[in-house]
Amino acid sequence: MEEVISRLENQLKRAEAFLATASPEKLEYKPSEHKWSGKEILGHLVDSGVNNLQRFTEIQYPNNGIYRVRGYDQDELVKANNYQDARVEEILGLWMAVNTRILSIMKQQTGHMLSRKVIFENGEQADLRFLMKDYADHTEHHLKQIMR
Repeated sequence: MEEVISRLENQLKRAEAFLATASPEKLEYKPSEHKWSGKEILGHLVDSGVNNLQRFTEIQYPNNGIYRVRGYDQDELVKANNYQDARVEEILGLWMAVNTRILSIMKQQTGHMLSRKVIFENGEQADLRFLMKDYADHTEHHLKQIMR
């Protein structure tokens, strides 16, 4: 888990530095009508962070057996939050705050808690360790899109 935490911390630092100097034109550019701009991708990462913060927290409830992972409509959330017209500083601040909390939760996990089982809507099973690593992988994937 230390590697996942370290990777996520580094991703936050790199993204914050990049976004502080990126031009608004670059971040607002949409390659096509159906593709997200850099601001919308960052907004999607906020939505992902909020949903995963809830998951990482709820999995720890003492009476939870196997935690059921609920999906969400990422495109509709990006539209509903209108990230394209939001200030980059606002989106970045929200994303950093959510991820600061996620990192705090990650750092306090025990081996026992990391092995807590989860089940996805399609019936596949994993554990909290997998969800946390997948979150860092997902974040890294989208940050590469923003920073290219």
